[in-house]
Amino acid sequence: MAVFEVYGGNKLKGDIIPQGAKNEALQVLCAVLLTEEKVTISNVPNIVDIIKLIELLSELGVKVEKLGPEEYSFQADNVNVDYLISPEFKKKGGSLRGSMMIVGPMLTRFGKAYMPKPGGDKIGRRRVDTHFIGFEALGAKFNYQQENEIYEVEGKNLQGAYMLLDEASVTGTANIVMAAVLAKGTTTIYNAACEPYLQQLCKMLNSMGAKISGVGSNLLTIEGVSSLKGTHHRLLPDMIEIGSFIGMAAVTQSEITIKNVSYPNLGIIPTIFERLGIKIERRGDDIFIPEQESYEIESFIDGSILTISDAIWPGFTPDLISIALVTAIQARGNVLIHQKMFESRLFFVDKLIDMGAKIILCDPHRATVMGLDRKVQLRAIQMASPDIRAGVALLIAAMSAKGKSVIFNINQIDRGYQNIDGRLNAIGAQIIRKA
Repeated sequence: MAVFEVYGGNKLKGDIIPQGAKNEALQVLCAVLLTEEKVTISNVPNIVDIIKLIELLSELGVKVEKLGPEEYSFQADNVNVDYLISPEFKKKGGSLRGSMMIVGPMLTRFGKAYMPKPGGDKIGRRRVDTHFIGFEALGAKFNYQQENEIYEVEGKNLQGAYMLLDEASVTGTANIVMAAVLAKGTTTIYNAACEPYLQQLCKMLNSMGAKISGVGSNLLTIEGVSSLKGTHHRLLPDMIEIGSFIGMAAVTQSEITIKNVSYPNLGIIPTIFERLGIKIERRGDDIFIPEQESYEIESFIDGSILTISDAIWPGFTPDLISIALVTAIQARGNVLIHQKMFESRLFFVDKLIDMGAKIILCDPHRATVMGLDRKVQLRAIQMASPDIRAGVALLIAAMSAKGKSVIFNINQIDRGYQNIDGRLNAIGAQIIRKA
């Protein structure tokens, strides 16, 4: 299994371009199943999870053509529905959480869908109830084969309905929206997720002939149509990668420019890093991070310790909680990191403590970071990447540490970050990938 050897202490300098958004790609790639016509998608990141999903679509019968390094065309005019009950699909679909979002398109277009229990990061419970409760509200019948861990859903004549989601699940909202666009009548989804990537999916579907209103709010109204046409869609830059680069620049005392970030779609992300003391300068659609000798964490107005917690959009994305935590290690001051959504996402902090960070893991959801203010340099260790975001947090720590760190299980990082070692080495990092 491949590993990273990371030689820390190098300052980065230069421009870096964020990849296309992974979480958007997982949604819009599944949406190609909603039409027989050709759909072209550009700015597609070359990462493990996306490559796996494209391969899965191809094996399902979708015609896939690679038009360029980051552009593909898809045509789902000869889909093999029976593939969903094959052992091959159970193995491949079960290894990729994003494959869950083929269920909505398959159900609404072909009347049935099957899905093995999805994989993905081991960050705690990640239930899928919201998806199937929504499908049932549209008139589908649901069954879970517990012995085989297979989800089954059938319904040939979906009918629009009103629904109040039990949680503002991004993937749940996306799946229900895709099912509803070809249902008869009107569907109203209240407490819908409204992340930019969900907005992008809705805009793409509207360009295909869907009738979705309320995009960007938590109340979506969908007028069902009989069919959808092809379209061209371009993915946004990945906000999680942009946030990772901001934190990386601060911890390594680097001067970098993050290019073409689609700033209006970053929400509160720049503000949260500014509260950690990082100077962020917007230059058009770029973000410039100057080299900082030190950075100081803000306190609340009453003098109490700053708390950074994750929340549904427009709150701070849970995918950047690990990055905020590692960024705070070399700041001046203290911060409480509260990961509300997943109970296993902070368990990587033991590696950071081994490196010399001052962190108290209060419970599975909360950690207090007491900033070192650069008075102590982290020491290099050997460690393993437990999930995508923690893996990059550990990479950031290793880049600031003294000596050579070794990170095992870097396939986790490759699942979400495209050629991360090559791109960082190009601006001054020293990361060696070894098989």
